[in-house]
Amino acid sequence: MPMNDRQTEGGTTGDRWTVESRCINCMASRSIAPELLVEKSGQSVFARQPETDKEIEAAWKAAQLCPVGAVRPPDGLPKYGPLFPEEVAGYFRMGHNTKGSYGAHSYFGRAGDMNFLVDGPGWSTRLASWMEQRGGLDHILLTHRDDIGDTKRYAEYFGADVWIHQADADAAPFANRIIHDDDLASPHPEIRIVPIPGHTRGSVAYLVAGDTLFTGDTLAWDHNERRLRGYRRYCWFDWDQQIASIAALRGLGFSRIFAGHGGSIEMSAPEMVRHLDDLLRREGAE
Repeated sequence: MPMNDRQTEGGTTGDRWTVESRCINCMASRSIAPELLVEKSGQSVFARQPETDKEIEAAWKAAQLCPVGAVRPPDGLPKYGPLFPEEVAGYFRMGHNTKGSYGAHSYFGRAGDMNFLVDGPGWSTRLASWMEQRGGLDHILLTHRDDIGDTKRYAEYFGADVWIHQADADAAPFANRIIHDDDLASPHPEIRIVPIPGHTRGSVAYLVAGDTLFTGDTLAWDHNERRLRGYRRYCWFDWDQQIASIAALRGLGFSRIFAGHGGSIEMSAPEMVRHLDDLLRREGAE
């Protein structure tokens, strides 16, 4: 089926899934349905229409994730109920991506007897109730200044501690746990704080349980190219330093990444290192 170039300003979408021209090209929907959505002319478009039940569900996930409601189903198609939070490898992709954080993903997890968020979803009473049913929220771990979302509101609701690096702390004046390079004490022994300056001066990653790395906007999986990548055009501080930070991740032994923007991926730790090395070669960093 040929690529669907159709863009709409609102109203009817006929008998096809479409993406409205108000799309902000944040990658959120493409990262959740890469087999259906691609980038063209500075926005997401449907490369083809969903056919199987699994693909239709993926299209609905894309619609629910879109922070500006640009992904539109065909007229009369029965709506799916909430598809987020979505469990992935024992963690949860929260959905409720916000325009203010440019559609960034946020995640929920558990370490020992405490619950944490990585970056902030938009406020939702349903999401707050969902977390309450799982024991509440103890810590919110911010990867950097861009992806804060409604962190403050969730922190106030649950009485949760908010963590952010000192270099980005001005973006979250309500944060009460400030990370310093010479003091990387974390909220739990299973969580390691890894400074990765580059995308912003205060970017950090969080390594959980030794195998899962929450990378913020520093490192992601490119579903189309089938390789790891960073985003040079969205680097707000120092690209060379971002690449150096990525190089420093090689020895951590993780086998899974959850990205704020772009795709997430799981593979063996040696394979992850091979993909990191490939990224570094492409950037001339070896």
